[in-house]
Formats: sequence, structure tokens, C-alpha cells
Amino acid sequence: MPSRKFADGEVVRGRWPGSSLYYEVEILSHDSTSQLYTVKYKDGTELELKENDIKPLTSFRQRKGGSTSSSPSRRRGSRSRSRSRSPGRPPKSARRSASASHQANIKEARREVEVKLTPLILEKFNLSQESSYISTQYSLRPRREEVKLKEIDSKEEKFIAKELAVRTFEVTPIRAKDLEFGGVPGVFLIMFGLPVFLFLLLLMCKQKDPSLLNFPPPLPALYELWETRVFGVYLLWFLIQVLFYLLPIGKVVEGTPLIDGRRLKYRLNGFYAFILTSAVIGTSLFQGVEFHYVYSHFLQFALGATVFCVVLSVYLYMRSLKAPRNDLSPASSGNAVYDFFIGRELNPRIGTFDLKYFCELRPGLIGWVVINLVMLLAEMKIQDRAIPSLAMILVNSFQLLYVVDALWNEEALLTTMDIIHDGFGFMLAFGDLVWVPFIYSFQAFYLVSHPNEVSWPMASLIIVLKLCGYVIFRGANSQKNAFRKNPSDPKLAHLKTIHTSMGKHLLVSGWWGFVRHPNYLGDLIMALAWSLPCGFNHILPYFYVIYFTMLLVHREARDEYHCKKKYGMAWEKYCQRVPYRIFPYIY
Repeated sequence: MPSRKFADGEVVRGRWPGSSLYYEVEILSHDSTSQLYTVKYKDGTELELKENDIKPLTSFRQRKGGSTSSSPSRRRGSRSRSRSRSPGRPPKSARRSASASHQANIKEARREVEVKLTPLILEKFNLSQESSYISTQYSLRPRREEVKLKEIDSKEEKFIAKELAVRTFEVTPIRAKDLEFGGVPGVFLIMFGLPVFLFLLLLMCKQKDPSLLNFPPPLPALYELWETRVFGVYLLWFLIQVLFYLLPIGKVVEGTPLIDGRRLKYRLNGFYAFILTSAVIGTSLFQGVEFHYVYSHFLQFALGATVFCVVLSVYLYMRSLKAPRNDLSPASSGNAVYDFFIGRELNPRIGTFDLKYFCELRPGLIGWVVINLVMLLAEMKIQDRAIPSLAMILVNSFQLLYVVDALWNEEALLTTMDIIHDGFGFMLAFGDLVWVPFIYSFQAFYLVSHPNEVSWPMASLIIVLKLCGYVIFRGANSQKNAFRKNPSDPKLAHLKTIHTSMGKHLLVSGWWGFVRHPNYLGDLIMALAWSLPCGFNHILPYFYVIYFTMLLVHREARDEYHCKKKYGMAWEKYCQRVPYRIFPYIY
């Protein structure tokens, strides 16, 4: 293994990519495989340089009184000349050669900037910072052509700055090896496997003995799963939520900056939509509308939602083919199957109607509460109860609190990975419109056919567990959102942070100094509290906990990958300060 020339922490001079300008840098680390040094400039920029692009400080000796020594380097801007005429004025052919060589350097700068600086996303790069380094700049060119090439250097630096600005906001398709979910084969299996798995779970839950020994459950005929009237009711539900979304109530806020610097506007009226929906449902109950119809046609509603999701996904992909490049998702790859799944367009809109943002919280999340209410009424009817069981009340109350909290804190959705990174395709459409309402209500659906009596002492313990999870979940999310809005808020002055090269800060105290994802920890505790009222006779009601654990572990891995790529060395320092990911004391 070749030996390294510079040690970690050593202060040297590193060449700025694509130019002959050297600046003071600090050696952060060395990769023995690629033989590249990770260095940090004074403005916080971190780059990888080759060993021959790094010079010791002693190799740059400044001449006294503004002159330089016989070293080939010379301070830029010095007007003194050497008495020796050995450098002389180069002949015309030599000057043309130097100019051609410099043009090659500019082309190399373009490649260097694209390869090395694009992943860093230097949002706060400002060319004015160069002025603080003038005293430490050196040129390795012949002395006589220095004045002439000084103007070229200036143009080159402006070109690099312009290239940074362009590359920062440019969408580059991800490489095949970086595809998530197992790549094209993985997403293909997910798109066909999840709907099948959903229906098998629902069919098993309706059995008297939903054990694994009775798997697979008896399958109904296809014509029994489709009913046009049911699909019409689902479309009516969707359109009602669209109407509530378009009402001019609630404040309007701006989302995070897009790749071209724009900020989309969002109207926050999810909680008002929930209130209006509750009023409509309450009026319908008072008028004698039979909600048992939803329970008796639950599989048909699930199929209707799935068909709607597929049609919506096809529409989203077809319209994305005409979308401008800046409107595409960072997760898009250029592969049709993968992009159909992950979503090709980041924020598909019809006028001001944002399809992704609407589907994230409205039809599925509010529909989840309505389905829970339907199951509560079905339990009373099927089990001939005057009042719902304590287990059903706990499940409904816990999940109602979760939904109301999400709608009340709707603005926090704008900084999630779903909104700022993933496009809107089959993955989010199926998850929002099918998986959430029909799987997250699984505990209530289970209790209709499999009642479980919960004692008050046991109920008290479950309530305490739920509240602990909620405090962690809400406290962590509120702290994160407050910090993102205003890091200089005096109320957050006690929090410790790590500065990143992007100008942002990573929290390493408070809830976010406990584990890296305290909100995930709170989410999992609440998920367990939702399942405990169902008892321990079957594992089926605990499917949600198992699935949710796998989902959050996978999402945590995605977060780790993106943060490491985004923050570089700062993220490694953060991981050293906060080593535990989701569970404390479990790495």
C-alpha cells in the first residue's frame, strides 16, 4: 500500500479544481483506496484532491518587499520584475500554446466542478469570499505572461462560480447502482405484490380463526370484488376532499426552495377539511345513512381505491414526460419502470392544485378516521352492543389523536422526504390512497370479528405507553420544525449544533441528541399502543407494528444515505456524537 505524504490535521495549500490557484486547506482524511485527500477550505468547503494537487506551506515562499524568490511561484498582483531575462517574453507560438493550455484548463474546470462540487450543493457559495484569500493566492505560470493571463483567471473564476450556480440547481438522474427498493426488479415486485398482500390480509382478518395455518384464505371470485356503485362512492369521497382543499380558508405558506430557487405556495387547511368532513359524517348519521355498507363492501372499496391509484399513477407518469427538467424529482432515474414507481415529477400541479400534497393528508388520512368509525358502528351491530368495547374505543381514540395532530401540524409535511425528494408516482399514490386507510385501520377491522375485553388497569398502562410515544414524537418534530424555521430563535439557544459546509447546522442535543431519529422512536411506541388493545390471541393485529418497524428502519437507512452524501464530514461527526439511530443503547 503506497504511503501517504500528508497527515490528518496538517495545514497545506490545495489547488482549486480547474485552476492554478492554491489556498490554505486543512487535511481531514485520506482514502487509501482512491488515494484522494479530503480537505477543508477556510469557507467550509470540503473537496477531494489528488496528492499532486496539494503543496506544503514551505513550497510557497513570499519575497520580501513584495518580490518573490527564485521559486516558480509568485504572488498575484506583484509588478516587480526579475533582472534576469531568462523567462523573457515567450514567442508567439509559445503564447498561443499557453492560451490553448489554459482553455484546456477551463474545460477541465467544467468537468471537475460537475464531478466534485455538484454533490456538495453549495447553496451559499459567494464569489466575494475570494477576497479574503487574495493574500494567500499563488500562480505557477511564467512571470511575463502573468499580467495577460490575470484577466483570463478572472474570467475562469467567474465561470466556476457560474457553473456552481447552474450545477447546484440541476437535476441529474441517479445511477443504476444507486436505485433503491432493489432497483427495477424490486419495484416491479412491490407494485404487484403489495395489492395482493393487502387483499390476503383483509381476507384472513374476516376469518373466525385467522391463523397462519389457515393461509391462504378462501379467495372470492373476481366479479365479487368489483362493484361499480362502490367505485362511484369512492370517487365521490375523493371529489369532496378536493372541494374542501380548494376552499379559500387557512393560511398560505411557502415550501422549501426548489432546484431553480422557486418556492411553491401551499394552503394549510387540512384541519378545516377534517372539521367539515366530521360535520358531513355527523349529519349523515343523524339522517339515518347506513354506514354498515362500507364494512360489508370493504374489499370492494379496497379494490376501487387500488384501481383509482393505478389510473392516477399512469396519468402522473404520462404528464411527467412533458415536464421541464427542473420539475423532475431528484429520485428519478430515467428508467420507465422505476420512475413509474418512485415518481418522475416532483410536484405535479393542475393550476394551483398540488396532487401530491393533497393526497398526502386528505383522502387517505381522513378516510382512515372514517373507516375506524365505521368499524366501531359495525362492532356494535354485529356483536349486539349498546356501547363500543373499551378496546375499540382505545384504538379509535389513539388513531384519531394521531390524525388530528398531523392535520394540525400540516406545515411540517413540507420538509419531509416525501415532499422534497420523492416524486409522485405509484409508491406514494398507493401508500396514501390505499395502504394508509385500509391497513392502518387494521386493528379496528380485526376487533369487529374478534372482540377482546380489556381491563381498566391494562387500559391505563396502554394509555401511558401511548402518551409516552406521543410526547417523544411531538416533542422531536416540534423541535426540528422550530429549528428549521428560525435557528437563531432565543428559545433554541440551549441546543448544541454541528456546522456543515452548506451553511446549515445539525442538532446534537435535545431530543435529537438522544437518538438520530427520536420521531421514529415515538412513532413505533404509539404503533405498539394501537395493537395492544387487540390482545395476544393472534399475531395478525401486530402486523402493523412489524411492518411499521421495517418501514422506519428502511426510511432511516434512506435518510442516512442522503445525509451522508449531502453533509459529508459533518455527518460523520454527527454520527460520532449521536451513535444510536432509532433505539437508544441499540446501535
